[in-house]
Amino acid sequence: MAKNFKDLSEQEILALAISSEETDARVYADFAAGLKADYPATAQIFKEMEAEEDEHRRKLLEEYRRRFGEHIPLIRREDVKGFVHRKPVWMIRPLGIKTVRRQAEVMETETQRFYERAAGKAGDASTRKLLGDLAEAERKHVTLADDLQQEQLTPEVEAQEEKAHRRLFVLQIVQPGLAGLMDGSVSTLAPVFAAAFATHNTHAAFLVGLAASVGAGISMGFAEAASDDGSLTGRGKPLLRGFVCGLMTTAGGIGHTLPYLLPNFQTATAVAVTVVAVELLLISWIRNRYMDTPFLRAAFQVIVGGVLVFLVGILIGSS
Repeated sequence: MAKNFKDLSEQEILALAISSEETDARVYADFAAGLKADYPATAQIFKEMEAEEDEHRRKLLEEYRRRFGEHIPLIRREDVKGFVHRKPVWMIRPLGIKTVRRQAEVMETETQRFYERAAGKAGDASTRKLLGDLAEAERKHVTLADDLQQEQLTPEVEAQEEKAHRRLFVLQIVQPGLAGLMDGSVSTLAPVFAAAFATHNTHAAFLVGLAASVGAGISMGFAEAASDDGSLTGRGKPLLRGFVCGLMTTAGGIGHTLPYLLPNFQTATAVAVTVVAVELLLISWIRNRYMDTPFLRAAFQVIVGGVLVFLVGILIGSS
């Protein structure tokens, strides 16, 4: 059971500070290692912050030995109520640069507050001074982080890192999502409209479209997840890619299937055709926005393919 902060002794507070500084240094080292390949400038910032945490820990150890001897009780953040839970770095890979910087700010702010509260409850003058000095050190550490960021993250470097961030987003999210959306929007056109024109029954068309959309989503999701593990291509976690691809595949098919919930066949078909046009234009926009494909070329390629599949569905359903 976690212990209340107010119940900690001065020795326990100092032991907790040592443990926290050690943990923070390791977190910054993990940040640096995880960002080194794609964001080298930010990785260097965290390497220097790791060195600062190690220096704080060294000073804390010297002070602890002077006051309490060699034995340091094992007190961790999770053993004390009031600390913010930090998700282990290995559980949040691939690391997002904005997420990492935000977490670092939270870490420094929380540590500063910890020392300020500890100094406020300390009765011994030397301990109060020690903890006050540590709070001031953390304030300087925040300033150091800002200075390091200004020093390392020049406008040119920030532009490069933003470009790298965009590249990872495209590889890990946009590409599998776009592949799924294209497959779901185009490949399900034929069965949906074939069923609609063969039966003139909106409920039957809806069931066929639903089955085709969900089936295609499952198939595309597994195919994407099994395509590669992302270790060499940088495409990220296969399960995430598979989920994104499968979800967008299903969404692409469901879009022009839902109109067949309407009871009137002509109305449902008119709405479905409108939805198809919107889907194809959306795919063209995504290709233009993230894949640098000229919009007219993307629209021509997508619309021609979609229209051909659409016509095949109608011809088969009407035969």
